[in-house]
Amino acid sequence: MARMLTPLPAAEFARICERIDDGTAERADLKAATKHLLALLQRKAPGHSVEVRIPPFAAIQCIEGASHTRGTPPAVVETDPETWIALGRGTLAWTDASVRASGERSDLTPLLPLDRGTGR
Repeated sequence: MARMLTPLPAAEFARICERIDDGTAERADLKAATKHLLALLQRKAPGHSVEVRIPPFAAIQCIEGASHTRGTPPAVVETDPETWIALGRGTLAWTDASVRASGERSDLTPLLPLDRGTGR
């Protein structure tokens, strides 16, 4: 069974977002923000039919439907951390993002943004 990620406290995520916005974010900030937003997605859309990959930091399974246990899942979403963070915060629209998405249910538009409190 896939492990559930844990979201950050709101104040900690807000501080990370401030560093992202002012251009002083470090690799650890991008990793923390990526995992935070993936944790929110896991909670918002539990399941195992879509794998969301944000290399090099994390990958999760989400969205109800057929699950997979080996090999490439039936639906995959993959992008870089900066794009994922912008999508999760609502500062970038899915249609404007550079995302590799394949398979049923791989359009995450209905689930985004994940954290409206830090979008600008």
